[in-house]
Amino acid sequence: MSAISPNSSASQSAQDAQRLQDLHLWLSKLTNPKLDLSSIRPASEDASFRRYFRIDGEAEGTKYSFIVMDAPQPQEDVKPFIQIAQLFKQINLTVPEVLAQDTEQGFLLLTDLGTTMYSHVLNSDTAHKLYMDAIDSLILLQTQSQPDVLPEYDREFLKRELMIFPEWYINKHLGITLTDEQNASLHKVFDALLANIMAQPQVFVHRDYHSRNLMLMGKGNPGILDFQGALYGPLTYDLVSLLRDAYVQWDEEMVLDWAIRYWEKAKKAGLPVAPDIDTFYRDFEFMGLQRHLKILGIFARLAHRDGKQHYLDDMPTVMDYVRKTSHRYKELIPLLRLLDVLEETAPQFGYTF
Repeated sequence: MSAISPNSSASQSAQDAQRLQDLHLWLSKLTNPKLDLSSIRPASEDASFRRYFRIDGEAEGTKYSFIVMDAPQPQEDVKPFIQIAQLFKQINLTVPEVLAQDTEQGFLLLTDLGTTMYSHVLNSDTAHKLYMDAIDSLILLQTQSQPDVLPEYDREFLKRELMIFPEWYINKHLGITLTDEQNASLHKVFDALLANIMAQPQVFVHRDYHSRNLMLMGKGNPGILDFQGALYGPLTYDLVSLLRDAYVQWDEEMVLDWAIRYWEKAKKAGLPVAPDIDTFYRDFEFMGLQRHLKILGIFARLAHRDGKQHYLDDMPTVMDYVRKTSHRYKELIPLLRLLDVLEETAPQFGYTF
């Protein structure tokens, strides 16, 4: 990866300064709510090009804080966020409300769901209640699903996500080029995953339903963020995102218990989950492996391309999920053997592919 030159850094700084100036100008023209421009401060950033700011203001005589989304084009598009926010609100999920928008510049003013993420408060005492709330909201989302509303999370999309793993984790992060034999072995595992996933029932999928995108709320818990990538796809995807979180790991017995509770609630709600828990949990695990391979690739890309090195700290948790799942199913064992070879942890007697 080539180093960033001082000139390119200066150019980026100038672009950022101009963007902030444009954002201030847009905010200054809003009259309802009335905003205190001097109060604007960073709220958060995520793994995309989007940035978030918090700003104080007043509406109908009451003081509030608000969130400003800065989503620069052409890298980002705020229109899906607006569409899905409206869709999720109609379902009675707790999501930010869009108060003002400039889709051309990529600016949104949103209601503020607060500062307390699930990840801030999850512990052995709070986890069960918080996860049950999140599961109830997830089932509400899934029971309201309809085809042809959101884009399809189809086989091509899922395969494209899987390919981030060899490109960025294996090639860029580990610095290894696979042999033809290793490539064939990896793609055989991909095919097994995709065959299972494509056979699963289809529902609305948030695609990032985890502890950093769920907010602790006094009422309407949880608040749900970062939903602009929602699609119509595999039923187990969001449950895997929640229970096998890249940032928070739980004992497998607890994860199984929560998965069973979801399965029981989903059946009662009329969702077309697998009729027996063993089949459902297999679906859950295959879906999880697809997601976690993608995440390893994305974390490597964020670190090596975008300079966000802190994502490397979360790789061990994700790799632990990958190894444990791969160990449990004969179709997935070749992936475990490949990882052993790549990371030089294979037993002395070696493996054949």
